[in-house]
Amino acid sequence: MKALYIALSLGAIYFIFQSFIAGNSFKTEKQKYRTVLKDDVLEIRYYPSATMATVYSSATNYKSVSSSGFGKLARFIFGGNNENESIAMTAPVRMNMSEKGAEMSFVMPTKYNESNLPKPNDESIHIHQSAPQYVAVVSFGGYANDEKIKTYKEKLLQILSERKIKVTGDYTFLGYNAPYQMIARTNEIAIPIEWKE
Repeated sequence: MKALYIALSLGAIYFIFQSFIAGNSFKTEKQKYRTVLKDDVLEIRYYPSATMATVYSSATNYKSVSSSGFGKLARFIFGGNNENESIAMTAPVRMNMSEKGAEMSFVMPTKYNESNLPKPNDESIHIHQSAPQYVAVVSFGGYANDEKIKTYKEKLLQILSERKIKVTGDYTFLGYNAPYQMIARTNEIAIPIEWKE
């Protein structure tokens, strides 16, 4: 009986913790965009220019990019900069991967730009403005991995081909949740497209 009580108590604590984490993820500042079109299979968005902190690596898959890039960028926003300033985490974390290498980017909060953002102590972190672009997006839940990313990328490319929408660049994986968040996870694949409003 005591073991059952302990198990139920631990289960309740775990559920409360996960609910709290999921709730906080909705409060995190998200990269700004405007929805142009949305239906039951995809979404077309316009992303204006944003300030990014990016690291490049020779990694060619999701797991390698995640482990090599996240730590560097996290140290930068947690005070590893010339101001020793803590910079709020935003969502999504952006990853571009190919056979030639990869990059991971944190989108900086909108109050920052290239002139007022603290300078990273790590010289391998590149601060830049992203180009404005239209993208097509599909979403999926759970934890991301290379197989899921490939499946949803190919699904999106097939949809764009069927709709005769021109692709203008490589895909980007967008991850919205901390690794320890196990419920209500959101992942997206975004592909830049040619679009006229």
